[in-house]
Amino acid sequence: MRVAYICLDPGIPVFGTKGASVHVQEVLRELRALGHDVVLYTARLGEHVPDDLTDLPVRTVEVAGATTVEREQAQGRAAEQVAQMVTADGTDLVYERYSLFSDALARVATDSKTVSSVLEVNSPLVEEQRQHRELVDQERAWDVLAAQVGTASATVCVSEPVAAWVRRHTQAAGPGHASAGTRRVMTVPNGVSVRRIQPQPEDPHQVVVTFVGTLKPWHGVSDLLVAASLARVPWSLRIIGSGPQLSALRSQAAELGLDVDFRGAVAPQDMPDHLAGSAIGVAPYPDLGGEEYQYFSPLKVLEYLACGLPVVASAVGQVPQLLEGLGTLVPPSDPHSLAQAIDALAADPGRRAHLGALGRRRAEQRHSWAGVVATVLDAAGVGRA
Repeated sequence: MRVAYICLDPGIPVFGTKGASVHVQEVLRELRALGHDVVLYTARLGEHVPDDLTDLPVRTVEVAGATTVEREQAQGRAAEQVAQMVTADGTDLVYERYSLFSDALARVATDSKTVSSVLEVNSPLVEEQRQHRELVDQERAWDVLAAQVGTASATVCVSEPVAAWVRRHTQAAGPGHASAGTRRVMTVPNGVSVRRIQPQPEDPHQVVVTFVGTLKPWHGVSDLLVAASLARVPWSLRIIGSGPQLSALRSQAAELGLDVDFRGAVAPQDMPDHLAGSAIGVAPYPDLGGEEYQYFSPLKVLEYLACGLPVVASAVGQVPQLLEGLGTLVPPSDPHSLAQAIDALAADPGRRAHLGALGRRRAEQRHSWAGVVATVLDAAGVGRA
């Protein structure tokens, strides 16, 4: 089957180090592993091309502008251009990662009734853009969402809060193809590569507690540093990732007298090397004000499980389901509880080994990217072959 994979979000470098970049790469990888001929259409390529994707056919389009209005309009033009490319190249399936102003999937699927299509929605982008950045043409953004959902053979969302957001805002569009499309909205959480990420021995000289993720406020790394300063059992802290809070977190660590191993941004294919030696994985998500705001599907937690690490994480969003019987849940935004939970695991190597083995088994059985992609293809009615 010929597959056109579209990612026109200018904030996502397909071959980058962000969690979104990992997600795109893993879906591309699994589609190819199933024997499909995949072509990538993107607005931002990135610089960290993994070895096994160097031969992937790629078509790029430019999304640029000096102002927000110009950038929004450029995204719309890029979507039209990509739709023309896909139609000219020919495809059996359009798989598009939802972005604010791209209606490429809807254009292709409307022009060709034989093409199946998947819209993947990873977050409520309209709300994110309004809250954290700037959104000018809000009406157009809602229209694009309705058109995409209304046309797609299946709309897959990474969490139930995201699926509820999609249903709520596409049903509001009234009767017609958008409401019909809403009936094909389903939740398919993120996965993890159980091939790329494997269990590795702990550092024999110290208990290494590892955080992986972009250094932004909603990942709770500041609380993690406070927890490290409260530790009563010896453990060291490793932080893998970069982001806007890096400088402030370095300063905070220095003020707290902590020697933190800041590793910076890491290419996905190099992540196993940086996880090596870890004893505990941590996901200290803060309280964002309610479950509707905890709409993420936590890639880091899945990577910890695949790596055979016991996990200490905040009890928010999908995390309690993922860690049922596998890890330690703590209240969000509570450094004291976080420190106590890490201390308990740091002092108990037998329990770490037991939980780590259970986590690896759970990752293999329930959370592989191969299973995620197979579920998505089944939802679109195209199967695995």
